[in-house]
Amino acid sequence: MPTIKFFTDDPPEIVDLIVQHAPAGFEVSVHADSLPDAEKVIIVQDADFLMLTGRSVPDEALRSARKLKLIQLISAGYNHMNLPLCQALGIAVANNGGTNAIDVAEHTIALILSVYCKLRENDQLVRTNQWNPGHFSRSTYTINGRTVGIIGMGEIGQRVAHLLGSFGCQLLYHDLVPLSVGQEETLSVTRVPLPDLLQQADIVTLHTSLTDESRSLISHDELALMKPTALLVNTCRGPVVDEAALIDALTHKRILGVALDVLVEEPPAPDNPILQMENVLLSPHCAGNSYDTWSRRGKFMLENIERVWNGQSPLAVVNG
Repeated sequence: MPTIKFFTDDPPEIVDLIVQHAPAGFEVSVHADSLPDAEKVIIVQDADFLMLTGRSVPDEALRSARKLKLIQLISAGYNHMNLPLCQALGIAVANNGGTNAIDVAEHTIALILSVYCKLRENDQLVRTNQWNPGHFSRSTYTINGRTVGIIGMGEIGQRVAHLLGSFGCQLLYHDLVPLSVGQEETLSVTRVPLPDLLQQADIVTLHTSLTDESRSLISHDELALMKPTALLVNTCRGPVVDEAALIDALTHKRILGVALDVLVEEPPAPDNPILQMENVLLSPHCAGNSYDTWSRRGKFMLENIERVWNGQSPLAVVNG
């Protein structure tokens, strides 16, 4: 019987939504992600498959695995994995195949609307008995007609483009790998160099993986190219943005503001200046974690594992 070891600290109801998709004849055992490394080594030794929600397993566990065929991540990101070691050991690593793209894309739109419509501030006015519908009339905006620059045009970036298309936005994108002509026409997006995107966009939204190339992709020079009325949105990974450069730009009001679902340090230190800034909207790295996402992810993950068991190549491989 093929064995799947699932390391997670998610609550039981979330775990149930994932493992309900286990194929018949597969044994799934759930283990705390917070277990000591020594215990993980023992658990992994005889595993056919691993499913991971957050952390990686220690290198020692990977080296001791006798028959591990696939590490299946529940996340889209994989920067926490030792991919070179997995490659050397012949262990494929797959991410969630874009199954959280719907959730991240919708959260991205929610962040943009929250800033543009000042939803947080208007809520506070009502709660403090300041009923004034016109209070923010000079500082609220509509998305309609804005130019949006999408950096990273994978599953999430494409869904963001699809949603923004209904708002009547002009859509630019930057990605090292271009979409096909057909995809660009369907989404009504235009590929441009990064400096051009930053100079033209009213809203810049980040949807790239964290790699050596994308680390601090947005820093002093890039922020200096942006319009003083521009909004920056980051729902991918915190280190894609140089946080010190961002704080400097926000302090001197070189851009309108920023909406962040991710930070360099998570959770942030209490003295992080970003926490005190009025031109910052924050959420706790939750963009991809709607209730609806877990069953969707579980279905993909466990079908991918079944593919490998049946001799097929895994989908969404990130290390080869």
